[in-house]
Amino acid sequence: MQTAIDIQALPRVDNPGRIAILKSKWYPELVQNMADACVEVLSDCGYQQIEQHTLPGSLELPLAARDLLATDVDNTIDAIVCFGIIVKGDTLHFEMISTECMRGLGEVMHEFRRPVVVEVLPVFTMEQAQERAGKSDMNKGYEAAACAIEMVAWRRSIGA
Repeated sequence: MQTAIDIQALPRVDNPGRIAILKSKWYPELVQNMADACVEVLSDCGYQQIEQHTLPGSLELPLAARDLLATDVDNTIDAIVCFGIIVKGDTLHFEMISTECMRGLGEVMHEFRRPVVVEVLPVFTMEQAQERAGKSDMNKGYEAAACAIEMVAWRRSIGA
């Protein structure tokens, strides 16, 4: 059983940089709910430079993340957070997009050595998407922000 994230227990990040939020344009209300929850937590934890980018779909998220990090010559991006929803249909589209999106974002994270937090929700029904991206304490945007903050703080603690 999943429990809500304790936002008060998150570490503080000294001198926070930028956070980039990448969003798929599909299911915009639910994706924006996740982004809004994420921004709320990031802001409460001291982040002021939070940028949001909307992409055509989840398949485009890895290229967008790569482009942002490749052009970040001053290393000011602390983390990238990705949001999307992929609903299972009658074809293999769901499997192909989900797999390629995750693989691509993992490659970007390893190549650029910066956290890339992925909350691209591969779901079977819209009800499952609503449970994970609705306006509640269980919104995955809260988890994504917590993960980004924890990873940034941890990496800084080891001098990465």
